[in-house]
Amino acid sequence: QVQLVESGGGLVQAGGSLRLSCAASGRTFSSYAMGWFRQAPGKEREFVAGISESGGSTYYADSVKGRFTISRDNAKNTVYLQMNSLKPEDTAVYYCAAGALASTIATRYDYWGQGTQVTVSS
Repeated sequence: QVQLVESGGGLVQAGGSLRLSCAASGRTFSSYAMGWFRQAPGKEREFVAGISESGGSTYYADSVKGRFTISRDNAKNTVYLQMNSLKPEDTAVYYCAAGALASTIATRYDYWGQGTQVTVSS
């Protein structure tokens, strides 16, 4: 069992930056691939970024490539999402997720956090 708690969301102007954190409980964090997803009002949850168990492989949605960076610190049981050059269309609730295998598909993840709101004003 893994429990995930996101933090770091907030209100920021377009062009600004935020760093999201996702703290995981349990001793097996390093055995899970991690992902960040987001869901805007009236839209489906979409993949944002993912990282392998070791952190050696990362991948991104085209919409955030070059602006967002996912990383993890297995010693701290934490995964991060650094978001730069934010746009109003990045406004959403952001969720972190843990799964056995890295994937862009939400249903492949077993554990989810409660989400943190990110709002980007124009």
